[in-house]
Amino acid sequence: MSGPSVTVRGVRPEEHARLGELSAAAYLDSGLLAFGEGDWYADELRDVARRAGQAEVFVAVGADGAVLGGVTYVPSHDHPYAEVAREGEAEFRMLAVAAEARGQGAGAALVRTVVDRARADGRDAVVLSTQPLATASHRLYERLGFRRAPERDWTPVPEVNLRGYELRLSH
Repeated sequence: MSGPSVTVRGVRPEEHARLGELSAAAYLDSGLLAFGEGDWYADELRDVARRAGQAEVFVAVGADGAVLGGVTYVPSHDHPYAEVAREGEAEFRMLAVAAEARGQGAGAALVRTVVDRARADGRDAVVLSTQPLATASHRLYERLGFRRAPERDWTPVPEVNLRGYELRLSH
């Protein structure tokens, strides 16, 4: 999947550290880590090598090859990274775009890639969890056809309330 200046492909091992730092910085800068730099989820975001060993991680790269953002594709409800997917559904997690790359289409390209992959995998829907503060992400999801799914809202840890979104797929 690509746009005018953004290409999406699988992450390469030499990009793990860059994507990890970019992801943690994006969440920190947006106020999405409830406990700041010491938040356990910052470590999870940085550990792209582990994630890429268990799931499919996509990166958006610019025309110069620089990593602009990334996302983790979770193919099924019984996958180790699944949080809110049900049987027949795919999920994506840890969508992050570098601050300097926002507005260039990287986030949309990453989400479209996940949707295309889920459709190719024969999934019925793509689902995700997001924080209430992530309003720019909410607008992106809604623009791409996702709808709020309050029945998927959940609280993984105290003080962190997540909102569910879903996109039903036609085959």
